[in-house]
Amino acid sequence: MKFLDEAKVYIRSGDGGAGSVSFRREKFIEFGGPDGGDGGRGGDVWVEAVNGLNTLIDFRYQQHFKATIGMHGMGKNRAGAKGADVTLKVPVGTQIFEEDGETLICDITQEGQRFRLAPGGNGGFGNAYFKSSVNQAPDWANPGLPGEEKTLWLRLKLIADAGLVGLPNAGKSTFLAAVSRARPKIANYPFTTLHPNLGVATIDGQEFVLADIPGLIEGAHEGVGIGDRFLGHVERTRVLLHLVSAQEEKVGKAYKTVKHELEAYGNDIPDKPEIVALSQIDVVDEETLKKKARELARACGRTPFQISAVTGRGMTEVLRALRDVIVEANSGEADKPAKAPKVRHRDMQLSDDAGEDEDEDQQG
Repeated sequence: MKFLDEAKVYIRSGDGGAGSVSFRREKFIEFGGPDGGDGGRGGDVWVEAVNGLNTLIDFRYQQHFKATIGMHGMGKNRAGAKGADVTLKVPVGTQIFEEDGETLICDITQEGQRFRLAPGGNGGFGNAYFKSSVNQAPDWANPGLPGEEKTLWLRLKLIADAGLVGLPNAGKSTFLAAVSRARPKIANYPFTTLHPNLGVATIDGQEFVLADIPGLIEGAHEGVGIGDRFLGHVERTRVLLHLVSAQEEKVGKAYKTVKHELEAYGNDIPDKPEIVALSQIDVVDEETLKKKARELARACGRTPFQISAVTGRGMTEVLRALRDVIVEANSGEADKPAKAPKVRHRDMQLSDDAGEDEDEDQQG
């Protein structure tokens, strides 16, 4: 399955059904009066986060989503049926933007969360609705209101606890493969990783999710190499693991290069807790290793971990350090008072039967 983290879709909700103009005509019944029913409401367009998806590839093959129109009203006071809804199934972590690509509509962060992107049009009133003491035989009805149509952008930001960053060939994919069951492509050339990979690491009986993104090089924020387009996938992480390969001639410069690209990208990534590790230490001798460790410590302002995903050296220590930061961040988040959502409760729901018990809008 190909990885796709951005897609453009067109949606349209259903038009409301027209009201009916009808009069009751039965043998032996005089002055039957109007009995035209109301039209049905058009179908809504929803977006829902589901389990088992980690890419937007489905929207490569289908970009148009249209709900059905409401049924027209009928005689004998029969109201039209509501049009069928249509639901866009997306991975957890998907953001929905307006056509300009900047105005955020909603951020889907929980499995089962639903948001109404476009409500269906209201059905029109039948002529029975307009009957009154001064107008006992109205011969008109309202047409249904049109639905909404719009073009939207879907952007996926993977939800992980820790993110791996570093230059190409810093050993990020090797690290992910060593601590989880993920099997990313590993080879001895730059940009082996072309799209993010996820893995679940376990340490001391506790699990957390790791995200491996393609390597960053100097000028990535200007589009050099693969650029910084995948950095959005580590925006939601609690901590960053910055890997610097011991094979780099100048490990301090390598660290500062990636750090500069993270700062240029912004979006709170530079402010995230960072753990620095000197990787691939099995390929250098002890004297060279000590020298590079001192150089990296001067560059980052702390003592870096020394790890080797091949021999397992230092891996337990760095995993425990990651776990401690994640546990602390999660506990701090749990202590914060819950904030009320800034969206209408009618448009966002977390239950599977969302949309079935919503209040009926006024027709007309």
